[in-house]
Amino acid sequence: MDPSSDTWDFSPLISLWINRYYIYLGFAFGIGLWICFQIVTRKQDKNSQEKSIPKAAQDLMTNGYSSLHKKEVFVSGVKIFYGSQTGTAKEFATILAEAVTSLYLPVAVINLKEYDPDDNLVEEVTSKNVCAFLVATYTDGRPTESAEWFCKWLEEASNDFRFGKTYLKGMRYAVFGLGNSAYASHFNKVGKNVDKWLWMLGAHRVMTRGEGDCNVVKSKHGSIEADFRAWKTKFISQLQVLCKGEKKSCDGSCKKGKCESHQRSSEEMELGSHTQDGLHQRDPEEEEPFESSSEEESGTEDHQSLTSVVDVEDLGNIMNHGKKEKREKEQQEEKTGLLRNTVKNEASERRAMITPALREALTKQGYQLIGSHSGVKLCRWTKSMLRGRGGCYKHTFYGIESHRCMETTPSLACANKCVFCWRHHTNPVGTEWRWKMDQPEVILKEAIENHQNMIKQFKGVPGVKEERFKEGMTVKHCALSLVGEPIMYPEINRFLKLLHECKISSFLVTNAQFPVEIRNLKPVTQLYVSVDASTKDSLKKIDRPLFKDFWQRFLDSLKALAAKGVTYCGESSASSLTMANVPWHEEVVRFVRELVDLIPDYEIACEHEHSNCLLIAHKKFKIDREWWTWIDYNRFQELIQEYEDSGGSKTFSAKDYMAKTPHWALFGANERGFDPKDTRFQRKNKSKDISGC
Repeated sequence: MDPSSDTWDFSPLISLWINRYYIYLGFAFGIGLWICFQIVTRKQDKNSQEKSIPKAAQDLMTNGYSSLHKKEVFVSGVKIFYGSQTGTAKEFATILAEAVTSLYLPVAVINLKEYDPDDNLVEEVTSKNVCAFLVATYTDGRPTESAEWFCKWLEEASNDFRFGKTYLKGMRYAVFGLGNSAYASHFNKVGKNVDKWLWMLGAHRVMTRGEGDCNVVKSKHGSIEADFRAWKTKFISQLQVLCKGEKKSCDGSCKKGKCESHQRSSEEMELGSHTQDGLHQRDPEEEEPFESSSEEESGTEDHQSLTSVVDVEDLGNIMNHGKKEKREKEQQEEKTGLLRNTVKNEASERRAMITPALREALTKQGYQLIGSHSGVKLCRWTKSMLRGRGGCYKHTFYGIESHRCMETTPSLACANKCVFCWRHHTNPVGTEWRWKMDQPEVILKEAIENHQNMIKQFKGVPGVKEERFKEGMTVKHCALSLVGEPIMYPEINRFLKLLHECKISSFLVTNAQFPVEIRNLKPVTQLYVSVDASTKDSLKKIDRPLFKDFWQRFLDSLKALAAKGVTYCGESSASSLTMANVPWHEEVVRFVRELVDLIPDYEIACEHEHSNCLLIAHKKFKIDREWWTWIDYNRFQELIQEYEDSGGSKTFSAKDYMAKTPHWALFGANERGFDPKDTRFQRKNKSKDISGC
C-alpha cells in the first residue's frame, strides 16, 4: 500500500490468481519427482537386501516358502501313510518325516488303521500334497492288520466301474514296500498292489516304487534299512524338484530302461506340460501300473475292456491272456464234448455257467461266487450305512435299510448285451437256460453265509457303528439286481418263496425280455423292469438283445408288469462310458417333470440326488396329500404267509402293505433324499444350507 495514498495495491494478488494454473502445475511436477525419487530409492534398498540374503534362503524364497510376494505353491505338504506289524514301517515313516521337515514342508505321519479312505483320500486330488505309502507285506502276502481295511477299500474301488479311471486324477504318490524275498511267491505283494490300485484310479506316481528286502542275502543294498535309505534319498530329491514346479526326467529304471522320455526333446516336454490340463497324460514311469512279470499280479488288468485305450507295450499281456482264455475254452469244450459222448443223461451234458476265466475275473472284482451260476457282492451303500451314513435310493423311496440288504443273483447270464454293461460282456448270454442248475436252497444258504462273512470284515473298521454292524448280520432285504437276468433261473419262484420264509423281502429286477416268466411270478415284494429305450430302433442299439422278437417281448413284459400292480420308478442307468454321458440332476428333474405331464394320474413323489434319480408314483399312493411309497415289510411278510396258507387263493396288492413316506425323502425337501441320520448330511448341514449343495 502506498503511504501517500489511501488506496490498496492488489496487483500482486491479481497476478497470482491469473497465473494460478502454472503454479498448480509446478506443484504437481514437484510432487511427481518426489514420488519417483522414493520409488527408485526403495527399489535400490530392496536389491541391496536381497544381495545380502544367503543362497539357501533365496532358494526357499524361489520355492514359495518365504517369498515377500505371492508365488505359486507346487507342493503344499507331505503325508506319510504306514501300515506296520512289527513297527519297522512306522519307524521308517518317522525317519522320512524328519527328512521332509528339513525342506521346510508341512508333514503328517498317518497310521492307515486310523485313516478313512472313503472320506479323505479323494481330497488329495486337489490338496497339492505328495503322499508316501510305506506298507509291509504280512503272512501269505496279506496286508498288515493296520492296513487291511485301506487295502480292501482301495482294491474294490479300483475294480468298481462307478469310481472310474480318473477318480484320483491329480493325486501324487510314491510307494515303498517292506517284504522278504525268501517268500518269493508274494514278495512285497502289498506294496505292488497299493501302487497298482492307486495307478488304476488315476493317481500320478512321482517316482518308481521302492522295495525293501529283509533277506540280507538278496537285498539290493545289503539290508532293508539300506534299501529304505536309498529310496528315501531319491524321494527327497524328487520332492525338491516338485517343489520348484519342475518335472524330473526319468532315471531309466521304469519300463526296464525303455522309457521314451530319453528320446524326447526339450520342446516336446515343454509342449506336454502345456497340454497337461487338457489331456490326462501320464509320466513314462506311469505307463505301466507296476513292474512285475508275475502272472498272478498282471491278471487284474487283463480283464479290462479291450475297447479302452491300451498302451502298445501292454498288448502282449492282453494277447497272452486272450490265448490263455482260448485254451481254457477249448479245454472246457473238449471236456464237455467227452461228457456228451460218454453220458446220455441230459443233466450231465449241461456245463457250468461260470468258466475258470470268468471265476477268476469276478473274484478279483469282489464277487463271492456260489455254485455254478450265482453270486453275491457287498453293495457300496451297505458299507455306507454300516458307518452311520445314508442309504441308496431304495432307502429313500421305499424304506429299505441298506446295511441289512443282500445284493445277489441266481443267474449271472443275460439275454442282452447292453452297451453300458459294466461287465464288459464277459458274462455268458443266452435266450434260455442251458447250464447246470443249482438248487435254490443251496444258493440262498451260501448267499447269506457269504454276505455275513463280508459284513464281519467291517468289525473294528473306523467309523462303523456297532449297532448297525449287529443289525447288518441279519439279512432283511434281498436285491436280485446284482448282474445278469435273475428271472432266467428256472427255480426263481422257489427261490423267492425261500426268501419270504426267511422273512427277507424281495427286490427283483428284469430286463423286459421274459414276459411269460413275469406273468408266472409268485408274489414278490418289489418288481422292477428296466426301460433303457423308448423305441424299437433305440432299444436294439442300446440293449442289443439276443431275441429276434425283442420289441414284442418288451411290450408284453410291460403289460405283464402292469398286471402285477407295482409302482413305477425312473432311475439313472449305470454306465461304463464317461461322466459326459451322465445328465446333471437338474436335467433329470426337468426331464421327469416333462414326462409326468404326459402320464395321467402320476406325480413325482421322491428324489435321491446322490443317485441322480426320482420316483414317479401313482396318485393312489397319495392319501390326504401325503405320500405312502414306503413299505411295511413286517405286514408284507404276514400277507405272504396268508397267501401261502391259502394255497395262493388269497391275493393282496401293494396298498395293503404300504407305509408313510418320511418328509426328508419327498421331492423338493431340503434334504434332497439325504436321511437326517446320515453323518455326512449332518456335517454338510453345519457348514451350509443343504439345499445349496
